Amino acid sequence: MVTAMNYLPNSMAARGIAHLLHPFTNLAQHPDVGPLVLTEGQGVHVYDDQGNVYIEAMSGLWCASLGFSEKRLVEAAARQMQRLPFYHGFSGKTPDVTIELAEKLTAIAPPSAHGPMSKVFFVNSGSEANDTQVKLVWYYNNVRGKPEKKKIIARDRAYHGVTVMAGSLTGMDYAHAGFDLPLTRVVRAECPHPWRNAKPGESEEDYATRLAEDLEKLILDEGPDTVGAFIAEPIQGAGGVIIPPRTYFPKIQEVLRRHDVLMIADEVITGFGRTGKMFGCETFGIEPDMISIAKALSGAYLPIGAVLVSQPVYEVLEEGSRQHGMLGHGYTYSGHPVPAAVALEAIKIYEERDLAGRAAKLGPRLIDGLKRYADHPLVGEVRGIGLVAGVELVADKVAKRSFAPELKVGVGLANRAQTHGVILRGMPGDVVAFCPPLIVAEGQIDAIVDAFGAALEETHAQLKADGHV
Repeated sequence: MVTAMNYLPNSMAARGIAHLLHPFTNLAQHPDVGPLVLTEGQGVHVYDDQGNVYIEAMSGLWCASLGFSEKRLVEAAARQMQRLPFYHGFSGKTPDVTIELAEKLTAIAPPSAHGPMSKVFFVNSGSEANDTQVKLVWYYNNVRGKPEKKKIIARDRAYHGVTVMAGSLTGMDYAHAGFDLPLTRVVRAECPHPWRNAKPGESEEDYATRLAEDLEKLILDEGPDTVGAFIAEPIQGAGGVIIPPRTYFPKIQEVLRRHDVLMIADEVITGFGRTGKMFGCETFGIEPDMISIAKALSGAYLPIGAVLVSQPVYEVLEEGSRQHGMLGHGYTYSGHPVPAAVALEAIKIYEERDLAGRAAKLGPRLIDGLKRYADHPLVGEVRGIGLVAGVELVADKVAKRSFAPELKVGVGLANRAQTHGVILRGMPGDVVAFCPPLIVAEGQIDAIVDAFGAALEETHAQLKADGHV
């Protein structure tokens, strides 16, 4: 029932409240708060049904890297719809455009320690990609005659999706509460966050070494013959834009190889230029056995994701068909030709315009702009790389003490930024995230930073008035 907002009975907002079950939304509060109804997009801007315009400084959900009006993607979808609007990949059939996309992805993907990625399995989302990863790890080890080697190590504050297994890998309470998650076979490792978790006086190099040693102890305690894979985002996005120490992943990988544990890189957020390289693996020295991609793969214009596997992994999967027959896994829309055509065109745009290079060039403007507020009483840490950044808000800078979660300080700041025409995202731990489209202009970055600054001052004033600082 619509109450406080007094929407007109037939308004789009009232209709949405009446009929739409929103993801990641407080359902009890939603009728009073109401939806933001978007009607149009142009460049980095989106427009609501009241005529307000916003800079979408989160690329929607980390995904609309080419903004909201890239005609080449629309035209690619239209051409494919006219040519072959659907076909599947079951029983060895496939659209030609899906083969082209798989070929392109294996050509540009970061290599494993054993050479280039070998094969691509298409899905519809990052959650499906990571669920698929787990099933493939289990299948892989069954085929190898190691049926106990099934545990997956994921990290605190990881985000790998919210389907049943991906939600179990996600290291955030909201993905578990009330859902009877996590499932078994998930083991948790420390989040590599130097500002929060390094010991006093411990360098980032020493911290990375300690995390690798802790990981090895974890594997040994669990039993190496029970641990199948380690899954990690190059940057932990929804967990708070956590940037690992530079030597973290090389040290981690040495441990994994010693114990025959597969390295899964979750590139769902970091893939396709976000970190200043085409893939986050390139930025952080990761040589994955398997890769998950989605989001910016199509610029978010149509749902598509993928799992990429290295040749040694594929050879085991192939042997599995000798043992079991067909690989009994897949989705109706795996490799759907229309999203595949859009993804191919998106990759062409990323390469032609060198948008990874653009992220590397413009990233300092965003991050240095945010660092202007580093001395503000509420700002604990400003962190970022390329065109992704986070600002962690704290109640006490010296003690690094967080606000009580129920105050929702980060969410409140993001809501205030929206009144200044910029959409940000407040996340658990009171981290405010920034992830503008890769086509963002310098002046638009400045506007994002200014809106954050205004919202920061308003948030501080409100917290003072309420006696929280």
